[in-house]
Amino acid sequence: MSTTRHLVNRRRRLATTPSRTSGTGTGPAYGEPDAVEAGTDTLDDDTSDDTAPHPADDSPTADAPRPRPKASRLRITLPAVLCALTVLLGAFAVWAFASASSLRDEPARQNAALTDIGRTSEVKGRIGEAVGAVFSYDYASPARSDRAASTYLTGRAVQQHKDMLADVRKQAPDQKLVLTTTVTGSGVEFLDGDRARLLIFADQSNTRTGKDEETTYAAAMFAVDAVRRGDAWLIAAIDTFTR
Repeated sequence: MSTTRHLVNRRRRLATTPSRTSGTGTGPAYGEPDAVEAGTDTLDDDTSDDTAPHPADDSPTADAPRPRPKASRLRITLPAVLCALTVLLGAFAVWAFASASSLRDEPARQNAALTDIGRTSEVKGRIGEAVGAVFSYDYASPARSDRAASTYLTGRAVQQHKDMLADVRKQAPDQKLVLTTTVTGSGVEFLDGDRARLLIFADQSNTRTGKDEETTYAAAMFAVDAVRRGDAWLIAAIDTFTR
């Protein structure tokens, strides 16, 4: 197609341009550019017209803005996010309720000795006084020991106390024995309502007041179970950690 157009343009140019002749022959005059050059000029003109670059209208450019998300997509995403958050909050609420229930059911949470300083101090003082009274004995006034036992002992502790002081009661009149027990330390192991368990540390002195006065000392450690009756704390059981 390009070559045919060039030939047509060349013929038109030769037909409209007056030719110069010399003698009897016809042809291009001296100094006139030959046909090849004329054709070349025309070819260059046509080629420049045909091969001119055309910008691509549909090609994307680097600065073209990105498309924005559609509003419909946003409307779908927001309810989904809210639904997911609702499910997570509900699951957290169930877990928190279950954890709180388990903590309330733990034995450690029922032990007021870990949380109630006032009641813990009260039971330590009352039981310390009771231990000092029931485990002290004076041969000159045995009735005092009996009153202490009836005041501070209940349940199994009544018989346990009799068995533990049986030898002292038997030997006291002849040897004129005076047994004194002093609580040096105590700890509340468990306290729940009207029940408690305490670990007792005590020093005991046993004095013979006859002709040959003699005093012996000993340390004691045992546990007691205590119960509350009205405003008083009573010893309900004695554990000497022996079988």
